[in-house]
Amino acid sequence: MERIILFDGVCNLCNKSVQFIIKRDPSGTFKFASLQSKTGQNLLKTHGLSTDINSFVLIEDKRIYVKSTAALRVCTHLNGLWKMLIVFLVVPPFIRNRLYEWIANNRYKWFGKKDHCLLPLPEWKSRFLE
Repeated sequence: MERIILFDGVCNLCNKSVQFIIKRDPSGTFKFASLQSKTGQNLLKTHGLSTDINSFVLIEDKRIYVKSTAALRVCTHLNGLWKMLIVFLVVPPFIRNRLYEWIANNRYKWFGKKDHCLLPLPEWKSRFLE
């Protein structure tokens, strides 16, 4: 099963999240591409999403998940107690996504922004699709 995470490559919070996931996914379940990359843009088009989407996206076995649902589904595959966060999927998405959107709308202000996308460490390079 292929699992690809598309993330905002210039967002500090998003880049830290990718690093967090990689460290808790030693089996390499997830591959990554920035939303801004050619690969990311092609994947968005292929799956019928707008190329200007501004959300965390999980492509899992050809299904698309965004926002809080994507984040919670990722947690179910991580080592440790992160799997327990799946219980929050019982909360309706319109409620979960309000919190997600509040954080997303303030992420540059709170965490900053880079001028360019994350350059992965050499040992992580194979996990990136660009």
